Amino acid sequence: MRHGLLVANVGPYADVRTTVELAQTAEEAGWEAFLVWDHLAFVWGRPAADPWITLAAVGMSTERIAIGTGVTPVARRRPHVLAHQIATLDRLTGGRVIFGAGLGGGHGEFAKFGESEEERPRAELLDEGLEVIRRLLDGEVVHHHGEHFTVDGVQLLPAPERHVPIWIGGMSKRARARATRYDAWFADTATTHEMGTTPEELAALLEGYDIDEVAVMGFSEPGQRDLHEAYERAGGDWWIEQIHYLRGDLDAMRARIEAGP
Repeated sequence: MRHGLLVANVGPYADVRTTVELAQTAEEAGWEAFLVWDHLAFVWGRPAADPWITLAAVGMSTERIAIGTGVTPVARRRPHVLAHQIATLDRLTGGRVIFGAGLGGGHGEFAKFGESEEERPRAELLDEGLEVIRRLLDGEVVHHHGEHFTVDGVQLLPAPERHVPIWIGGMSKRARARATRYDAWFADTATTHEMGTTPEELAALLEGYDIDEVAVMGFSEPGQRDLHEAYERAGGDWWIEQIHYLRGDLDAMRARIEAGP
């Protein structure tokens, strides 16, 4: 099992310099991925940092650790612009980007800007947007005339120099089916404070789905390898440790990162 972090972009993590410091600490401590939230938390009255600017700063301040979003709500972004950001970041960092994508939550992040928070329209935008993004990132000349998006014979230049993995977030049947078409399932197996899905439940959710990789979100203490191994036996390939302001203060979260996987 490989080990990464999912770090908030909210509250104290809205200071990009703080997040950069945590990413450097994570790389030194042996974590293999550093992912960040993609929330517009200012609609809740909390400070928030833009994830892509944050990741660019992190990428320029680290050398080895994979970086990406966990997860970007594709429905509130234009797919060709998003593909351009991903490609630029991947080339900037020497091929270290993981693109986490999903429906995104409600919480006013759509509704307060006049957009629907209903699941079905967001799912339609996600599925069609991902098709466009995948083809652009793969360097195709894209001809796409869909219900929501049009791409009229465009090739993204420069495209990434490798296959950028797309991790699909969510726990629904549709999310798991979507993950079979991409590179990994980013399973939302934790609440804000504890594990929300047992290893046995994870194994049951994976039955009937041919998914290349599974990333398990969770909470663990240093040295708690038995917990990681239980989820690995259930089908997990990555353990993604949760780091955010609801779990503990910044000093406590820094200490958890320093302790390593």
